[in-house]
Amino acid sequence: MIKNWQNVKMYDLTQPLSHLTPAWPTYEPLQIKFFKRLCPNGANGQLITTSNHVGTHLDGSLHFCTHGRDIASIPLNELIAPGVVVDLSDMAEDYGIYTSKDITDRVEVKEGDILIIYTGYHRYSWDQPEADEVRYMVKHPGPTREFSHWCKKMKIKWIGVDCGSADHPMNTKIREWAPVQAKEADAYMQKKYGKTLDEIFPPADYQLMHIDLFPHDIIHAENLGGDIVKVLNRRLIIGCFPWRFVGGESSICRIVAFDEE
Repeated sequence: MIKNWQNVKMYDLTQPLSHLTPAWPTYEPLQIKFFKRLCPNGANGQLITTSNHVGTHLDGSLHFCTHGRDIASIPLNELIAPGVVVDLSDMAEDYGIYTSKDITDRVEVKEGDILIIYTGYHRYSWDQPEADEVRYMVKHPGPTREFSHWCKKMKIKWIGVDCGSADHPMNTKIREWAPVQAKEADAYMQKKYGKTLDEIFPPADYQLMHIDLFPHDIIHAENLGGDIVKVLNRRLIIGCFPWRFVGGESSICRIVAFDEE
């Protein structure tokens, strides 16, 4: 609990958003134009067309669950709560898998926490010197069903990740859309884990971080960035601020960590 706001330092964990920000593959990117300028009536006005999955955004349970909550129905005490940021960058590699033990070996996670996962793939975001859109969206690490079971057991409020998806990219439609990378991933899995890609991610586990967790209102935010490297392995108050979006399946948002230093 924050007792003195004069001592609070805020960290913006949000990726910059512009027409250059890549949307998740096949989603509509952000498009923006002025429909009027200062002359003659003294005001600028803009029109925006976008999907909800551009830059830092919160996936609502309605995104994958017909009876799920829209963004406007998420209580504030779920959006803003104590949580922890865990640094997995020391073990993260292309197509890698992380587990709940990898999390708990590095930080203490309490029941009902918000959990932010730093894979290190933030450095491949479009706004970074090492920008690599394919690596950021198609090759980042992710979890298996073991992890989704653990999230339910821990009653995690929501998860944040510094890459394209909370799911492993090879457990999404990307696996079909990127056959070259899928072949690479299959070879990696067999060498690293002694199992094929199909064995590690069978059809029953497809996109489990969405399909398995969203019916329980355990949702996630994707494409975190900003000052995230400044708060690694720390316990903080974490806030996600989407639109109060009635009927919204997901929403572009801002994510802030509050630290009472």
